[in-house]
Amino acid sequence: MSDKSTNTHHWGPGAASGVGSMPGGDAREAVKTVTGSLEALPYLPELPARGPGADMIGRTAGMLVELYAHVEPSGWRISDRPGRDTRRARAWMGEDLDALEEFTQGYQGALKVSAVGPWTLAASLELRGGEVALSDPGACRDLTASLAEGCRAHLAEVRRRVPGAEVVLQLDEPSLTSVLRGSVRSASGYRTHAAVDRGVVEGALRTLVEAAGGPVVVHSCAPAVPFGLLRRAGVEGISFPLSLLTESEEEAIGEAVEGGTALLIGAVPGTDAPLSDPAGSVSGVRTLWRRLGLSPETLAESVVITPSCGLAGASPGYARAALAHCVQAARSLADNPE
Repeated sequence: MSDKSTNTHHWGPGAASGVGSMPGGDAREAVKTVTGSLEALPYLPELPARGPGADMIGRTAGMLVELYAHVEPSGWRISDRPGRDTRRARAWMGEDLDALEEFTQGYQGALKVSAVGPWTLAASLELRGGEVALSDPGACRDLTASLAEGCRAHLAEVRRRVPGAEVVLQLDEPSLTSVLRGSVRSASGYRTHAAVDRGVVEGALRTLVEAAGGPVVVHSCAPAVPFGLLRRAGVEGISFPLSLLTESEEEAIGEAVEGGTALLIGAVPGTDAPLSDPAGSVSGVRTLWRRLGLSPETLAESVVITPSCGLAGASPGYARAALAHCVQAARSLADNPE
């Protein structure tokens, strides 16, 4: 076991967090729930139920610098100038930041904010002709540069409003595996866009890591998360649902932990479901650790427990219960790693 893997991450051992989205449309209520539930790694929630501009693509499009987007029937499309959809996305973000500032007075510690990563954005945002930006390498480079500037400005604003926070940037990359495999469908649906070179993918992610100027976590709720590529890009943590892991990824996970990468493991259902005892919810995490031959002492330092994905599809009561359950489950890992 390398020395690096015994380092405590910015949020400390035995931490729990969420993935991003929450149910409903009340920013104050959502931030109050998140900050009240999570002591070590609270996050700025997303509220997609409010409509276009509050969804993850529209919210991130509103953060772009010198690039704009508007809603078409087919999805978000790049525009020449900011319009109503951009203004609405930015207004909602302002509302969310006001709520965050209100409920984090005096807070000291790690605080997570999210943006869609460059490759999921490129696979989702349409160019003027209707094809996604992924179809054009120049458009991908422009998008990455704009996103890097937008994230830099957003993180600076969060640090200004919550001066005691160590801000962690989470990049949501559910399309990353599809981009690497060449399985993102064209606008017609009859063909797929060519796989992007792994070095190009890694380079764009590294651009975002450098722009963040602090810890970066990448979240993917798709199978076959590219653990090695993400580590080489310089991320501090990788977030994924436990249920999608296969044996083929275990060696890469072991290497990630040995190298000091944090794992944010989605171990609690993201939609309304009966919750077992907290220790039972993370029994799969303990089993994984044993199979990998990793030291139990490193478990609580290396792992953050989260819901399996965002909580937007859950009832408000369940969302609160799920976050509380994550906290208890993470504590049980710390108290009894074996």
